[in-house]
Amino acid sequence: MNRTTPASSSAHAAAATAAKPAPGAGKEKFLVLPIVILVLAQMGTTGDNGALSLAADALTKDLGATTSDIQLANMIYPLVGGSFMIAGGLAGTMIGWRKTFRIGALLAAIGEVALALSPNMFFFIWVGRVLVGLGASFLVPSLLGIIPFIYHGANRTVAFGCIGAASGLAAVLPLILGVVMQLSGMRVTFLVLALYFVGVVVLSMGLPKFDQPSEKSHFDAIGVALAALGFFCVLIGLSSISSWGLIKPMHTAPFTLFGISPAIPLIILGIIILIVLVKVEAREEKRYGLVVLPRSFLTTKQVLAGLVANALMFFFMGAQSILMSPYLQLVADWTPIDVGTISIVTGLPTFGLALGIPKLFPKANPRHVIQIGYVAMAIALGIMASSVTIDGANRIGVYLGAFMAGVGAGTVSAHASNVVALAVNDRDASQSGGIQSTMRNVGQALGVALLGAVLIFGISSTLGNEMASNSEIPSTVAEQVSGLTINLGSNKEFEEDISHIQMSDAERTKLVELEAKARFDSTRIAYGVGAVIVLLGLLTTPWIKTLSKESDPSATSGAAPGKGAPGKAAPQKAAAQAAPAQKATAQVSAAQATATPKAAPPKGGR
Repeated sequence: MNRTTPASSSAHAAAATAAKPAPGAGKEKFLVLPIVILVLAQMGTTGDNGALSLAADALTKDLGATTSDIQLANMIYPLVGGSFMIAGGLAGTMIGWRKTFRIGALLAAIGEVALALSPNMFFFIWVGRVLVGLGASFLVPSLLGIIPFIYHGANRTVAFGCIGAASGLAAVLPLILGVVMQLSGMRVTFLVLALYFVGVVVLSMGLPKFDQPSEKSHFDAIGVALAALGFFCVLIGLSSISSWGLIKPMHTAPFTLFGISPAIPLIILGIIILIVLVKVEAREEKRYGLVVLPRSFLTTKQVLAGLVANALMFFFMGAQSILMSPYLQLVADWTPIDVGTISIVTGLPTFGLALGIPKLFPKANPRHVIQIGYVAMAIALGIMASSVTIDGANRIGVYLGAFMAGVGAGTVSAHASNVVALAVNDRDASQSGGIQSTMRNVGQALGVALLGAVLIFGISSTLGNEMASNSEIPSTVAEQVSGLTINLGSNKEFEEDISHIQMSDAERTKLVELEAKARFDSTRIAYGVGAVIVLLGLLTTPWIKTLSKESDPSATSGAAPGKGAPGKAAPQKAAAQAAPAQKATAQVSAAQATATPKAAPPKGGR
């Protein structure tokens, strides 16, 4: 395994160090300050979302925000971040992770200032939220990219676990920011977050210097553009299904395409663009070596399994945000503080397991750990489904489900990033932070969109069927109700929605009863669909075979494993074709430089 040396060391010393197999790398001293800085950065990106969720009332009063404005403000951050995080991963590989880390934190700080000083919602969304999203697209891949250069062996596993634990630790932020919001208002809250990110920039001076191979390849502008456009189309399409409609357009859809909702066509367009991206990147990698989407990410099955784990972990969080929190607030009438306590119940086991599993069980098989996590997440969704009642929720069931949710998320996050890093060479492992972060955004968007669609469409279709089969509801009333857009809400809100429809009191009472049952059934079905999707992740876990760098020479040689078999080195011919990628790794490994066939410089030069 390669070990990094301080930047002040001579090139000869760095090569000599890298040429050795780093004996006892797993026993080296664990550096505490760097991981604290990286965890704080991860928590900051979560804190911004928490502040926005608390600012809905203030945005309405201070900036005249509509519900659509607030939805768009929530969407822009993951859309921009998810679309450009692969580009952030490429930038870190080219100019250095420490630089992109600071650029990201600085952009986030400027974005928070813009949010605090916004004169209107247009500026708030398209300047403030976009800047914070761009900051995250540099910051998140960088903190994941720094880890493989600072930590090695078992320490690297612990470090990735700490980043996973940051999601649990961030559970306290909504409560803290809520206090600031209540005492000082929205603008002060965003200024506090700006100072937080400035503090991250200052603390980043404490990150140790390390030798990172200098990549002087051209910037993969075509790959960046295609990746950003493709993921943007997919994410905005997924996120808009519940508000635009799946097939039949809702009245809130901005336009229609051949009479149908634009959501699915937009998703299809994004997938087509991403397919083109794969084809283009295969050609560009042969020519230049360094590209946005290295071939090893697509051909190594263990990498794909790790990306699925990242996506499902955040899919699960999306399921919670669209199913649990809205139901508790809108139907069960829980207060924001009540709902806020759930984040603590979920966050504590997430933090403890994401950090504790790598530390206490360093030899645990990542495949088995992730399998246990998937099962725990599915069980949590089952408990949450059983806690739902017709007019509310069972409090004990809610907290038990939330706790199991933390157990599942913490267990998966303990190894989700590490299994990716283990399967590829150090440069690709470092660059993988961008694609991992993108997969998290895709997973969360998929959880919100898919389960939101199951919920909303389930309520409408179930209610329609119940009205059609119930003789107490006149067909004229059923027809008018079917034309409404029915959202998740309390009985009182549904009564307000149908208040303009002429019917008897008995018919109105029966209709409210039918809608409540439809809401109850659809919520449980949505939880069940979520559990099935999480369990499908088990099908990818047999691909996790490389348990340490030492057990897989190809993972450190820079050669992409053939046909997704992480444990097998690629043939010499394939290695020669992959020489541009190997060349970057060879700069820090004299042993690899002599062991790998030397190829002619790639076309186009560097």
